[in-house]
Formats: sequence, C-alpha cells, structure tokens
Amino acid sequence: MRNISKEATEALGREPVGRLLWQYALPSVIAMTASSLYNMVDSIFIGRGVGAMALSGLAVTFPLMNLCAAFGAAVGVGASTLMSLRLGQGQDRKARQVLGNMVALNLIIGIGVGVIALLFLDPILRFFGATDAMIPYARDYMEIILAGNVFTHLYFGLNSALRSAGRPRQAMIATIVTVLLNTALDPIFIWPLGLGIRGAAYATVLAQVIVLMWQMHLFTQKHELLHIEWREVKPVWHILREIINIGISPFAMNVTSCVVVIFINHALVKYGGDLAVGAYGISNRIGFVCFMIAFGIAQGMQPIAGYNYGAGKHDRTLRVLRLTIVSATIVMTTGFAIAELFPRACARLFTNDAQMVDMSARAIRISLAAFPLVGYQSVVTNFFQTIGKVRISIFMSLSRQLIFLLPLLLTMPLWWGLDGVWWSMPASDLIAFVTAVFILEWHKRRFRSRLSQSPK
Repeated sequence: MRNISKEATEALGREPVGRLLWQYALPSVIAMTASSLYNMVDSIFIGRGVGAMALSGLAVTFPLMNLCAAFGAAVGVGASTLMSLRLGQGQDRKARQVLGNMVALNLIIGIGVGVIALLFLDPILRFFGATDAMIPYARDYMEIILAGNVFTHLYFGLNSALRSAGRPRQAMIATIVTVLLNTALDPIFIWPLGLGIRGAAYATVLAQVIVLMWQMHLFTQKHELLHIEWREVKPVWHILREIINIGISPFAMNVTSCVVVIFINHALVKYGGDLAVGAYGISNRIGFVCFMIAFGIAQGMQPIAGYNYGAGKHDRTLRVLRLTIVSATIVMTTGFAIAELFPRACARLFTNDAQMVDMSARAIRISLAAFPLVGYQSVVTNFFQTIGKVRISIFMSLSRQLIFLLPLLLTMPLWWGLDGVWWSMPASDLIAFVTAVFILEWHKRRFRSRLSQSPK
C-alpha cells in the first residue's frame, strides 16, 4: 500500500498539470461513476422488484436525502479543501487537525440530523410532496437510511479526505466496493428476504458501514502523513469556522436543490399525477450519472488547484481549470446525445410500466436538453470553492437553481403544463451557463495580472 508522503503532495506543484489531472481525475471519475450507479441500482431494483409507485415513493425522498447530503457536503468538501490548502502550504499538522475536526463534526451532525428527521418523518415527507399512495414506500425507505445517517456522513467525509491526502486510488476502491456490495445485497434483501423497498435501504447502509471500517483502518496508520490523531477528534472553533466557510457553498447548493425539488414534486403531482414524480426520478437518475462523472473530473482538479493556488502558482491553477472544463463538457455532451437518441431505452432500465416509460422518455429528452452547458458551470463553481472564493461559489451554486430555475418552474407550467416543468430545467441551465462565463472571464483577468510574479 502506497504511503501518504510529502513527496506525493509536493508533486501537485511540480508535475505537468495534464498528467496530474489524469492521475487524480481517473480514479475520481471511476469512483463517481460507481457512485452514480450506486444510486441507480436502488432505483432499478425497486422499480422492477417493488413497482412503479415505489419509484415515485423513492423519488419523493430526494429532497430529504439532499438535505442530509447538504450537511455531509459542507463538512466533507470544506474539510478536504482546507486539508489540500494546508498541505500545499506545508502545514502537515494543521491538516491532521482539520481531519480530526471533520470526524468530530460528522459524528455530531450525522447523529443529530438523523434523529431529528426520524422524529418528524411523515410531516417532512408530506411537505416534500408525498401523496397517500407514495408515503408508505417513502417512509419505509427513509427510516433505514436515516438510522444509518452518521455512517453515511463518515463514509463520504473520509473518501473526500483520501483524495485530498493524495490517495485517489483508495477513494476509488472504496466507492467501487460500496457499489458492488450494494448491488449484491439489493436483490437478496428485496426478493429472498422479502423486505421490499426497506431491503434496498438496508443494502445501502450495510455496504457503507463495511467500507467505512476499511477507511478507518487507512486513517489510523500513524506512519502516514495524514492520519487521525484521536486527541484531535474534537470540535475546535476556529477550524470548524474555516471548514464551514468553505463548505457553505456545497451546503447552499444541496439545500437549494432540496427546496427546488420540493417545488418540482408539487408541480409534477399537480400537472402530471403521482407517476410524473417517478418519471422525474428516472430522468434525474439518468442525468445524475453524467453529472457525477463530470463532478469526478472536477474533484480530480480540486487537490491540484487547491495546492497550486495555496502555493501561489496561478499559471498552473488556470491550466488545470481549462483542462477540467474541456473534459467535463465532453462528458456532458455525450450524456446529452444518449438522452436525445435513446430516451425510451433509458426509461426501460427502471420499469416496464408503459405509461411510466412514455412519461419518463419525454422527461429525459426535455430536461437534459442543455446538458452540454452544465459541465462548464459545475466545474467553475467547484473551482471557486476549491480556491476559497466562498461568496462567488455560493452565488453560482444558488443561481442555477434558486435564482433561475425556481421562477421558471413557477411560471412555465402555467402555459405549457407538465412540459413546462420539464422545460424549466434546461432553460435555467442556459442562463446559469452564461452567468458562469461572465464571472470566470472577469476573474481570469485578475489571475493573469499576477502570472508575471508567480513561480513557474
């Protein structure tokens, strides 16, 4: 097993950025692809093993799952970004302090959010758009997921830490093994054990717990540069503040997504009925695969951009940004082509219900129509978060969904009904893309003005 060493982290500021991006992004892309398939697996097994209405019940849980993910993302992304910056500045002990605080904060938030959500689960699900037909499925699934919420937070947090520590391959292995375990356990729990949708939830949590034990083993090796020092596993205010300041952007993005999906669910029930919620769940899962691959490339960029920005090497920072944007755009354009050419085949992965297939195919084709533009906006948002430009990242996180999508979602269905719900999504993507172009170009001019003083 490769040790985490100073040489590995210092290579981030020395090796060609193209080679580094390939080295870091490939494992991250594989991991994110596996992660997106991880989410698809539950949907496919639930749709085929429990029924079309169970897919709608699962889809209505997305806002609650996004809300839980918002807290996990705030801690995981904030801490991993801060660790990259500290390693780039040569402050190894401070990086270990950040890791300890990340573990402590995940324990506190993971348990707290899980308990509170369980206490008010039914009212929360109804607020998120669940009807009488959906709520039994949604409740059965989320009771198990929320009971294991603390393990989920720790699992994702430590995977982010692995990437920041120069171990993208181990992060990739952790994600792939989790997917394989979940895929193997899902059919066993759903069919032979007869647990239905609860079985899919049990499989998800159990897979994460098993891999979490391996992650903890990796981070308790004291000879590694970045390891857990148990005396540091306690909240320290100034470190927590730095983690939260950086992590507020992904937190805002996930909370915004939660709010928007609530409005989407209610609009879908109003203009298309219960099955429309399931159709949105299917289209969302299809788009999520491509988005997570692009996000994996952006995660590969994160330690490289964070280290070089922390070291003052702005030419290398901009170079890796350009390569990441091009790569993510290629991925999203490929996803767009698949969605437009084979929407019905995509829908049939999840269900054989004819009405659900028809509705899902139309949702896929329309809602993913602006996908070639989404990669750019996503990478740029991630970039500003990585270099600690919190306010810009927050604005870009909020703009795509809250500022642009929500008003369109409230107005377009008034004229075009269910199609208006679907078309509001690519329309907001287009506006967010144009906004991201203007913001990045303005800041690139500021970066270029420093290049003559930057070390090569």
